[in-house]
Amino acid sequence: MSRERFAEQVVLITGAASGIGAHLAERFATEGARVALLDVDEAGATAMAQRLPDALAVGVDVSSRAAIREALDLVRERWGRLDIVVNNAATCSDTPFDRIPDHEWERDLAVDLSGPYRLVQEALPDLLRARGNVLNIVSVNGLTHFGNESYSVSKAGLMALTRSLAVTYGPQGLRANAIAPATIVTPIWDDRLERDPHVLDAATKWYPLGRLGQPDDVAHAALFLCSAEASWITGTTLVVDGGLLAGNALLADDIMAQG
Repeated sequence: MSRERFAEQVVLITGAASGIGAHLAERFATEGARVALLDVDEAGATAMAQRLPDALAVGVDVSSRAAIREALDLVRERWGRLDIVVNNAATCSDTPFDRIPDHEWERDLAVDLSGPYRLVQEALPDLLRARGNVLNIVSVNGLTHFGNESYSVSKAGLMALTRSLAVTYGPQGLRANAIAPATIVTPIWDDRLERDPHVLDAATKWYPLGRLGQPDDVAHAALFLCSAEASWITGTTLVVDGGLLAGNALLADDIMAQG
């Protein structure tokens, strides 16, 4: 695999200070990309950018169109182009549906769905000029019910936006795809692990491949979908879930045992 699949290309990644976003930034940089790391955690994004050969960190709340415009101006000033946008930033309320307050519902939609809409809309002239790519990190929550209603609704909407972008702007050379991961082991689990050290072990039993996902599992899919190797793939959502949505063996065994 060539180190230079993304040589000279500029890749903008939201939510890039930690977790999947930070790992994506490292992987794109390893293959030659110049990377803009956008995150509400500016210090974290800056620390990540300092580890990369040619990177820019910008503190951005993606729910703000003004902040997005300022970030894009910095990217244009630095490199004069933009080839790939990865919408990875997300928030997720864990309040049960019957008690979720308006501000939590609206915050999830503002970051997880409206943020990508605003960013792609503002970056569209650059992306069309580059015949570039939009990659949206969604979730299996947008495909079936796992709770977290505001997050799940946002991710389902982002899949619909992915299809719309692919169809509307495909004739102009833009490709748009999404990746729907299941459980990925990142620092976001740290608080849960402090409360319940066995929470990830308990989750593993639901995965046919017998393990939870790692950031590299998402990165492999992301780099492929954004590369020339995927030049005839657009409008799709690639599920990266260790077989979770393929079926439930424990449920099947239980039903058969009762038969």
